[in-house]
Amino acid sequence: MARILVIRQGYLPFDPRVWRALEALVGEGHHVDVICKRLTGQPALHEVPGLRIHRLRSTSRKGGKLHYVLQYATFMFKAGWLAARLTVRCPYDLVQVHSLPDTLVFAALVPRLMGARVLLDLQEPMPEFMASKFGAPMEQRGVRMVGSLEQLAIRFADHVLTCTDEMRAVFLRRGAPPEKISVILNSADEEIFDPARFPPRPRTPGRFELVCHGTIEERYGHDLVVRAMAQLTDEIPELRLSVFGDGSYKPVLRDLIRTLGLEERVWFSDGFVPIEEMLAGIAEADVGVVAMQRDVFRDLTHCNKMFDFIIMRRPQIVSRTAAVQSYFDEDCFEMFTAGDVVDLACAIRRLYHSPTRCEQLVDRALKSNEPYRWTRQRQVYLSVVRGLVPRSRDRDRGWKRTGVRPEERPQASDPAEDDVAAVYGAGRSSWRGRPDRPRPKDI
Repeated sequence: MARILVIRQGYLPFDPRVWRALEALVGEGHHVDVICKRLTGQPALHEVPGLRIHRLRSTSRKGGKLHYVLQYATFMFKAGWLAARLTVRCPYDLVQVHSLPDTLVFAALVPRLMGARVLLDLQEPMPEFMASKFGAPMEQRGVRMVGSLEQLAIRFADHVLTCTDEMRAVFLRRGAPPEKISVILNSADEEIFDPARFPPRPRTPGRFELVCHGTIEERYGHDLVVRAMAQLTDEIPELRLSVFGDGSYKPVLRDLIRTLGLEERVWFSDGFVPIEEMLAGIAEADVGVVAMQRDVFRDLTHCNKMFDFIIMRRPQIVSRTAAVQSYFDEDCFEMFTAGDVVDLACAIRRLYHSPTRCEQLVDRALKSNEPYRWTRQRQVYLSVVRGLVPRSRDRDRGWKRTGVRPEERPQASDPAEDDVAAVYGAGRSSWRGRPDRPRPKDI
């Protein structure tokens, strides 16, 4: 098998898309190194069978455009330096880099010069992301410059992955070759989101609970859900909302809830919680809500939460965006006009009064999601990897430099897991009997 380096300016194991890729690579028998950011309390170096994680200190404070540029550049140079050192010790067959930013792919320069293939995963379209985040028009000089860097990054890579056909189309319009870009959807990992372990609660008279989960930021529309609830307090007295997660918008949301007098109707988890607790909360709720704001960026992307609710057999209310409507029709979700509080309240009202409609939405969403399931997307992903790193390639290339074959590397003797348990918990039964795969609780 191959030696593969994965680079992501994010935290592990908290990035679902990166984690699914790592699980697939290790499951195939590849030896994987990861370079990522380091949270307080996490070890700088950590190993489990088949996987070694190198964590770098990196600031994550929010700021203006220049601040983001400095953060991106600092991590790129640190990651590039570490990638070069690791490559000199034992060259890689493949380097997989996840955006943001697109330019992080240049951290793979030294491995590429020493023969590694480069796979770039464009998780977001960077120009649209920057335009949305800073309220800039797509025609602005800075946004156009980001688009030029995006195309340079695509040309540098041997192959490119992205998350939707809409994103792929945008990259092609900006000049990328069609044969170079494949789509891997952000499907839910069904070994984690398992309705057999957390069966959905049947509809109960006198109770109607909405649920949101994940990061709490303004773009995810939690405030819209709260405002819609305020319009329905007299009509649906049993209406409640549970919010699992954390984020910078949480204090603002709490102030809004106090202003609207909804303190007794909206419940927040104590930050990010063990995955089992979150899944139990989703199973107990009646309806999931994905109230994404719509803009030039969100029209190209999917929200992971949408796929989570599908797999967990929960009906959901989803804001209309171009990317959502191109994959799912109005019979899969109770859709509403993005940003429209009145339309969202109407959607909540419709599902409250029609349990049968809820069941129909679940059935239709499951059928439509069949080709998008991770079991299928995983095979597409692995076929791309195999095309870049044929099995016949000598995976021990360069091992004589160190005198230690990859499979003989010492394993960490004292795994640190306190920070990970805050999100993933411990003792996940879904990983039982799968010693070939890394477990989130071990990272």
